[in-house]
Amino acid sequence: MLHRPLPARAAGTVALLFSWFLAAGSYGACNDNVVLVHGNSGSPSDWDNTVQELYSQGYSSSQIYLPNWGSKSCAACNNHNGSEETPVRNAIESAIASSCTGKIDVIGHSMGVTLGAQQIIKAGVKNNVDAFVGVAGAYRGLWTCGTYPFNVYNSTCGYYGLSVSSPFLDWLYGKSIAARVYSIKSWSDQIVCATGVCTVGGVHSSRIAGERASYTYPYGHFGLQSYTYERQVSLIR
Repeated sequence: MLHRPLPARAAGTVALLFSWFLAAGSYGACNDNVVLVHGNSGSPSDWDNTVQELYSQGYSSSQIYLPNWGSKSCAACNNHNGSEETPVRNAIESAIASSCTGKIDVIGHSMGVTLGAQQIIKAGVKNNVDAFVGVAGAYRGLWTCGTYPFNVYNSTCGYYGLSVSSPFLDWLYGKSIAARVYSIKSWSDQIVCATGVCTVGGVHSSRIAGERASYTYPYGHFGLQSYTYERQVSLIR
């Protein structure tokens, strides 16, 4: 049977669609954009394993946002107020603006967990966040910072910091930040469990109120970020 040639208009439409699919393939599938928020005095390269896993799952570099925040030489100078906020807020808002789904996923490590959650709330974009994964966070505070107001006197442990029951953490606790929330934790975390106690009020400090699930690994604070990359990515898929 002979196949009739397509009319010019139909042929043009087919060519346009074919070009669109080629372009989509070259820029990656339509996944939620991902924002990866490093920890206190860390850097975007701390996420290298997670980024490589995202690539292996079909994400493109344009879909991955890596805000670089905070002092690298003075960890005790960083908190959740001021210049630390801006890079994370900008990354979240830019990721939403360019997302092909209209949604984003956020993965944070250590202080990046609480900082990422704070910026979602302050930007008023919780409805644009599909999944939030907190890795080795101190959502309920650090005993090494003391209990507010009898806290260790530095920015990281102060009013906008991670002392137990700080005004910042009390404000953050229980607020909605995403459609799906998960935590990844360890009972061998050198930072969260530095005093030998990992819990606050009987609950591991890395757990997030309202989370769907929490996953425990035998790694240290930084190993949780480096070695759980497959779990991290699986939770945002």
